[in-house]
Amino acid sequence: MTLRTKLFVFAGSAALLTLTACSGEKASAGGGGPITVAASDTACEVSATSANAGNLTFEVTNKGTKVTEFYLYGEGDRIMAEVENIAPGLSRKLTVAVPAAGTYQTACKPGMAGDGIRAPFTVTGGTAAPTDVDSQLADATKSYASYVGTQSEALKTETQKFADAVKSGNVADAKARYATTRVYYERIEPVAEKFGDLDPAIDAREADLEQGRQFTGFHRLEKDLWVTGLQPDSAQIADKLVTDVNALVTQSATLRLNAPDLANGAKELLDEVATGKITGEEETFSHTDLWDFQANVDGSKAAVAALRPVLQKRDPQLVSTVDNQFANVQRLLDASRNGDGFKYYNELTQDQIKEFASAVDALGEPLSKVAEVVAR
Repeated sequence: MTLRTKLFVFAGSAALLTLTACSGEKASAGGGGPITVAASDTACEVSATSANAGNLTFEVTNKGTKVTEFYLYGEGDRIMAEVENIAPGLSRKLTVAVPAAGTYQTACKPGMAGDGIRAPFTVTGGTAAPTDVDSQLADATKSYASYVGTQSEALKTETQKFADAVKSGNVADAKARYATTRVYYERIEPVAEKFGDLDPAIDAREADLEQGRQFTGFHRLEKDLWVTGLQPDSAQIADKLVTDVNALVTQSATLRLNAPDLANGAKELLDEVATGKITGEEETFSHTDLWDFQANVDGSKAAVAALRPVLQKRDPQLVSTVDNQFANVQRLLDASRNGDGFKYYNELTQDQIKEFASAVDALGEPLSKVAEVVAR
């Protein structure tokens, strides 16, 4: 189951740090490659416990039996960056800009659940405040800020309309608004996920709820509308959703993103498709997964589009590959349209679902390289 005018770029002039591979050592410029992470079902072995501020690259290898995730957390459990859906035996790289000194945390999440296996990670030094030394990277974050700002305001407005329909008992209107409201959230989900408590309050699926946590947000109302009928507390859940979305929009306005964040976000949105939309688990009651699928693709395209001048200059072949794979995914989505929307997910055949999965995998592979190109 992640702005605005205050977003700005961590200047791309800093060289990508190369990092030592000795356990417990400090990673520094001029070393021998990325920080390696050996993830298993019971351990998260990070090859360095500290690094100099700058662009950090983690190479995560899943040596366990469960699909895993890797996170770098900042103060207050703010997600600095993440890489999801690492299957057993596979490796993934995560590049993240960390310009400020401080105490952070690394975390592996075997089974992609819970708080994860965490360890402190110290960043020392620090760079000057972000500037426009690299104007293309600065322009990229400004462009993406404009996109996210537009989506955030639309999310705020449409969520209020959706909640009003729920509170008035107009089930038909609420159902009609459900999928079209969620697209604004799905397009910027990597931003939303940086706020640990708000994202699950807004978007948690019932099957993923931690023990003792109340079922709230879009998916609780989805269940009310499609399965159980409106409940005595549905209006209160709708009001809470509005409050949480408004808080997300407000807090997002102060979030400072950088070019690697955009690149990682583009890949995270495809991971959302690969782990949730493909299986049909995201919209299990309404089966409106393809609306979310399209929104995730839209958001990923927007991040890549913002970075396009940089990517075109540094790796035009990668740009061409990404464009072609985006076109393949979009072709499948267009073939699944029904009027202004899409077919319901339970109307697709298994062959169609497999074709979607193959196309998403083919797009995910080149997208995983974008952060490294941006961080050069």
